[in-house]
Amino acid sequence: MKVLELYSGIGGMHFAFKESGIIGEVKVAVDINTIANKVYQHNFPDTKLLQRNIQSLSVDEINGYDIDTILMSPPCQPFTRVGLKRDISDNRTCSFIHLLRIFPHLNTKWKYLIIENVKGFEKSEACKALIKILEDLDFCYQQFILSPSMFSIPNTRHRYYLIAKRRPLYFNFPLQPHIMESLPVPLNTACSFAGTVYEKMAALNSKHKCLVQGNPKTSEGTCYYLNHILETDKSPNYFEQFYVPDRVLEKYAWLLDIVGPHSTRSCCFTKAYGHYVEGTGSVFSPASPDVIANAFEQSHLHSRDTGAQLELLRGLGLRYFTHREVARLMCFPDQAFSLPSDVTIKQSYRILGNSLNVHVVALLLLLMTAGDNTAC
Repeated sequence: MKVLELYSGIGGMHFAFKESGIIGEVKVAVDINTIANKVYQHNFPDTKLLQRNIQSLSVDEINGYDIDTILMSPPCQPFTRVGLKRDISDNRTCSFIHLLRIFPHLNTKWKYLIIENVKGFEKSEACKALIKILEDLDFCYQQFILSPSMFSIPNTRHRYYLIAKRRPLYFNFPLQPHIMESLPVPLNTACSFAGTVYEKMAALNSKHKCLVQGNPKTSEGTCYYLNHILETDKSPNYFEQFYVPDRVLEKYAWLLDIVGPHSTRSCCFTKAYGHYVEGTGSVFSPASPDVIANAFEQSHLHSRDTGAQLELLRGLGLRYFTHREVARLMCFPDQAFSLPSDVTIKQSYRILGNSLNVHVVALLLLLMTAGDNTAC
């Protein structure tokens, strides 16, 4: 594969491509975000990285890169549940509309496409326009809504995915007219697809599944405990910078989603994590659920003026997950992924919140290429 990575961010698609084991290279990555590009270059110094507005890309330039695969995660703000949902009227979709206009003019070497976006994109005019162009270009495609929690990872992050390939290539599973909410193949090591891409998918997923040892089954599946992603090699002083501030405890403690080392879930982390409270991601406490419940119950017996309420909440040791822990939940490889030393905690939360789950995309890459010569 020869890959063009658009809206490359911190390299989530690139890491997914490497994790999939598919033979090939990311030839060019394009993004306009300065901090994201700094992180990308830090982790992939040998990849050609363009800090450009995607609207500046031309047909001739893309064709000149001799690519056969496009991986992209366009801006999600025009389609988010809590946003204005301005869709194609939002200026942040201009670059995506530009791509839709030039797709029909790319040479036929281009034969693979993966798109990731927020749940809700599937109902947009932008998505309808994308589907129409793919059909006009004789691409077959399948749409999904998937979350990492479906693959034993204790994090909820429902996202829209589309995989497409140009005919005469075809998918090795029956295409569905509806959006699928699970993969069309079983991901267990006992599956009967020996020697195939499906076996590779099962093996890839096993590294998360093997961490699950009799954990309780959730509504979406069985996930491993959060203690597997905690930073345990740091001194207590290191975590002081991540403690939930008193001003947040005093005003918003009852809005926090609190999880512990034996939790098998966590909420979706957004770019506002550590800045806003509600709906931006879970916070961690080493205390047991009973101790947490009792502290909140007792806190109601005290007024804020006495300081007793704050002391009870402080005793829970509530802290934000570190940027390394968030990256682990989003399946960035622990040894291969790192942040430059001058990227702040706030910046790291923002760029991770805008990124994707590496493992889910790796599985989709393998599913997309099943049966083709591009697979490893």
